[in-house]
Amino acid sequence: MNDLKDRVIIITGASSGFGREAARMCVGLGAKVVLGARREQNLKELCLELGPDSSTYKVTDVTSKEQMHALAHHGIETFGHIDSLVNNAGIMPLSLLKKGRTDEWDQMIDVNIKGVLYGIDSVYSHMLERESGQIINISSVAGKRVMPGSAVYSGTKYAVRAISEGLRLESAGKIQVTCIYPGAFTTELASTIKDESMMKALMSRGLGAIAQPAERVAEAIVYALQQDPGVSVNEIVIRPTAQEA
Repeated sequence: MNDLKDRVIIITGASSGFGREAARMCVGLGAKVVLGARREQNLKELCLELGPDSSTYKVTDVTSKEQMHALAHHGIETFGHIDSLVNNAGIMPLSLLKKGRTDEWDQMIDVNIKGVLYGIDSVYSHMLERESGQIINISSVAGKRVMPGSAVYSGTKYAVRAISEGLRLESAGKIQVTCIYPGAFTTELASTIKDESMMKALMSRGLGAIAQPAERVAEAIVYALQQDPGVSVNEIVIRPTAQEA
């Protein structure tokens, strides 16, 4: 496996969770990271920790095509090019369909689907011109199965799965494509659930007790990033050992 020395990696959703931990690990392995998220203070603190030679940030809402393109442009201006993109930003406001929480559905579609597409669009031409690049999309085990309350969320994560496979087929020989499906890990994702009854139902399943640190998923991201350009780890499903489904 390759090291990450001088690799330039865009990471969205970098202000916490998988994105933040992946940024730390990548810089520790010699990479340069371009961080995007909405919370500027978190990004500032992370870049201060990682150092100006290895990190830069731009406040980014992934639901804005213009802001995603601006993030990619900032990375190219700062470090000269982009090697990899980690489409990590996502939300999970679970609810039963009968609740009709349509504003939350719209937001999930915008962040979880459009955000991934805008991320791809922001670097795709650049990578094709260089005839090399890597795109890692973070889906979820909910992109493999549906449970009551996850219909819309799962729909968005199934979409990430389909988009990843389409991207792999269309860019074969030039871009490495990986889709990662995390299970229960300790991030801020659960805080995006606004339906209290759904939160109680999740907690009754004991997921909080078995959730593993976000670093475990960050390690999977780094594993995919370290692959030789001739090899693409297309899918990684990662759950706590104690998680049944």
